Amino acid sequence: MQESANETQNQLNGDTPPLVQENSDVEISFQLSMPNGVVVEETGEGESFRFTIGDGTFLNKLDELLIGLEVGTTGTFTIPPEQGFGQPDPANLQTMSKSDFPADMPLEEGHVIGFNTPTGEEIPGKVHEVDGDKVIIDFNHPLAGQTVIFKAKILAIHS
Repeated sequence: MQESANETQNQLNGDTPPLVQENSDVEISFQLSMPNGVVVEETGEGESFRFTIGDGTFLNKLDELLIGLEVGTTGTFTIPPEQGFGQPDPANLQTMSKSDFPADMPLEEGHVIGFNTPTGEEIPGKVHEVDGDKVIIDFNHPLAGQTVIFKAKILAIHS
């Protein structure tokens, strides 16, 4: 096993590179994509994303995958649905009346609509099916049932 010059120098100096740990304040660049290469979300060129491990910003599984990585490390992880966004839940399909929607709103399969919750948050729902005057809305996460590829580079660990 070969070590890099930096690792050897760190060992000679008694320094160990900082590692991501639970509750670390980290700065990363990342890409979330599908196995076919379609990018779902990513940080832009020269941008970074800062958060605290375990704060709920990412799925817990994504947080766990970063633990143990050191600054400068890039990790690429294949995440099955059960560890990522879960499987679609039939209970998340809701039937609504067409009259619940503005008359000028396109109610076509695949169209995503923002719905306000009682707490004031907005959640996306996708038109799953239109049947006469009934509209079935899918409130499952858009990536439910999908395997995703998560690639992240640890840019910094803040103390």
